[in-house]
Amino acid sequence: MKDTFNRKDISTFVLVVIASFLCAVNINTFINAGGLFPGGFTGLTVFIQRYFDQYLDIAIPYSPVYYLLNAIPAFIGYKMVGKKFTIFSCLMIFLTGLFADIMPSINITEDILLITIFGGILQGIALGIALRGNASSGGTDFIAMWISKKTGQPAWNFILGMNAVMLVAAGYLFGWNKALYSIIFQFCSTQVINTVHKRYKQMTIFIITSNPEIVVEEIQNSTHHGVTRLDGIGTYYGQPRTMLYTVVDSNSVKGLVTRIREIDTSSFINVTKTEYVEGRFYQVPIE
Repeated sequence: MKDTFNRKDISTFVLVVIASFLCAVNINTFINAGGLFPGGFTGLTVFIQRYFDQYLDIAIPYSPVYYLLNAIPAFIGYKMVGKKFTIFSCLMIFLTGLFADIMPSINITEDILLITIFGGILQGIALGIALRGNASSGGTDFIAMWISKKTGQPAWNFILGMNAVMLVAAGYLFGWNKALYSIIFQFCSTQVINTVHKRYKQMTIFIITSNPEIVVEEIQNSTHHGVTRLDGIGTYYGQPRTMLYTVVDSNSVKGLVTRIREIDTSSFINVTKTEYVEGRFYQVPIE
């Protein structure tokens, strides 16, 4: 990790503040209003709060529990995921807990289905903003990022399965109605995250070009990925053409396609979704 922070870190800081604020708003509106249990350590914190309140008649604030639960995952994240990533994630953990304790609770609607759907969407947007800024809400996010880093595959569906265990306990203690709505909440949140966060999603690109050397150089320099070259004849004009095949992360696709079209205006590019990659595939390291 570099000792100094740069302009990108300022952008990350702003995104973390926004994401923390949205998470806290969601907790004090949709989650509390609907009696829902979100995923991860946010949900576990809410679970502990409600258990103490309902069964022990003890009201405990959100932030101390949330901070304590995240202590060990934060240490794991710092050692195994990325130092800057963990630092900014800890900032989000702190701000979310702070905002959640000082913000008032507001009931926007009494419709539990609307609360569930829009609460899940807002949660997904907040976490997606954090992840786009190279941070997270901590807890199971550290675990998900570590799994994704090791496997090269999105891990959010695995986290959804882990959250189901907590929901079974919540259903038993607080009623199955709230637990079942919480599943819908978490599903909506997970789908939004999978849409917004594309770091571990790959795309396959086929490029038909008359200038393969320049295009190959651009792909390798900008993405650090290899390229397979196939020479042939274009049947439409009967001219020699080269097809280049490469797999890149989805965040690189738009910029790469634009640069290739600038290099070779006559190029033909086909981009397809990659379901699975086995073998050596370069991932930009998490700082």
